[in-house]
Amino acid sequence: MKTLYKYLALLLIGVVFTPQFLQAGNKDRSGQAGASELLINPWARSSGWGSANMARVHGLEAMWGNVGGLAFTHKTQVNFAHTQWLKGTGTNIFAFGLAQRVSESGVFGLQVMSMNFGDIEVTTTDNPDGGLGTYSPSLINFALSYSKSFSNSISAGAVFKIISEGVSDVTAVGVAIDIGIQYVSGANDQFAFGVALKNIGPTMKFSGDGLSIKAFIPGQETQFTLEHRADAFEIPAQLTIGTSYDFLLGKELRLTPALTFISNSFTKDQFAVGMEFSMKDWVMIRGGYTYEKGIWDSMLTAERSNVTSGLSLGATVQVPINKETGSYFSIDYSYRETVSFNGNHTIGIILNF
Repeated sequence: MKTLYKYLALLLIGVVFTPQFLQAGNKDRSGQAGASELLINPWARSSGWGSANMARVHGLEAMWGNVGGLAFTHKTQVNFAHTQWLKGTGTNIFAFGLAQRVSESGVFGLQVMSMNFGDIEVTTTDNPDGGLGTYSPSLINFALSYSKSFSNSISAGAVFKIISEGVSDVTAVGVAIDIGIQYVSGANDQFAFGVALKNIGPTMKFSGDGLSIKAFIPGQETQFTLEHRADAFEIPAQLTIGTSYDFLLGKELRLTPALTFISNSFTKDQFAVGMEFSMKDWVMIRGGYTYEKGIWDSMLTAERSNVTSGLSLGATVQVPINKETGSYFSIDYSYRETVSFNGNHTIGIILNF
C-alpha cells in the first residue's frame, strides 16, 4: 500500500506542475491544441465501452489507456487494428503493437498509430478547382513503453511518444510521455483502481518549404522568398481516474461495470461509464457512454463541441490456443456513434502467446 501511495503522489505532483491542467475542462480552449489524434483510441476492445475501463485495461491496449496495465502481459502479445474514422469521409486509422515480457515483473511495449485522409486535390488561387495533382496528409505516432509489477496488487509504467504530422513540404515533430498506475484488490482481484497522466510534453511547431512563397515586391524586379513564421502549439494533456469491479457469476460468467473521469486540458471534462459481460472469456459483449456538458445539445448550439454522441458498443470472440500457457487468438469490434457521418468502426486482432 505504501508503494501505491508513493506513485500516486508522483502523479499528483506531475499534475500540479503541468501548466495545461491549470485550465483543465475550459471550453474556451477547445480547438487551440494540436496533435489531437493523441486523444483517439485506436484499439477495439477498450474503445468498445467508451474507454471506461482505464482501471483494468490490460496488455497492449494499456499503452493508450493506462500503461500500468501493460505489466499484465503474460509473455508476448501482438495487436492489429483498423478504424474507419467518421465513416464516409475516407479517413482511416491503422494501429500495430507488440508487447514482450523481459523479466518476471517487467514488460516492454511498442506501438505505432497511423492516420491518413486519402488523396486531396491541390488547389491554388490561380487553380481553385484543382487539376494540379493530389497530396496526402499523414499523422504517425510511435510509442515505446515499460511497465512493471511492484507487487501482486500494484503495477506502474511509462510511455515515450514521438509525434509526427505533415504533408510533403510541411512537417511538425514532437515528443510526449505518459505515466500510469493500476491497483487491484479483493479475493479474486475483483476491485481495480487506476490513474494515468497522458500527453505531457513541449510545444510543437510546423516548418518546411510549404511555409515559403516567392513574390515580387512592388518597385523591385528581383523575386524574393517570403517565409511565414508558424506559431507553436501545445499538445492535449489528459488525466484519467478510473475504477471497476468484477461481479463473478459462477465460474464461467463475469459482469464488470466501470467508471472513468477524464480531465482534458483543452476540451471539456468527461465521465465515461461502461459495462462488460463475459462468458468464459470466450465471448465478451460491452457498451459504454461518455458524457460531457452539452453533448445532448444540437450541433448548431454553442455548447456542443464533440462530434461523437457518447455511445460506444463492442464485442469480442476469443479462441483459446493453449489453456496451460494462456495463449489465445481474438477478433474484436467496436462502434462509436457520431452526430455526423456514419460513426467510427474499429476491428482488431490480438495474438497472445
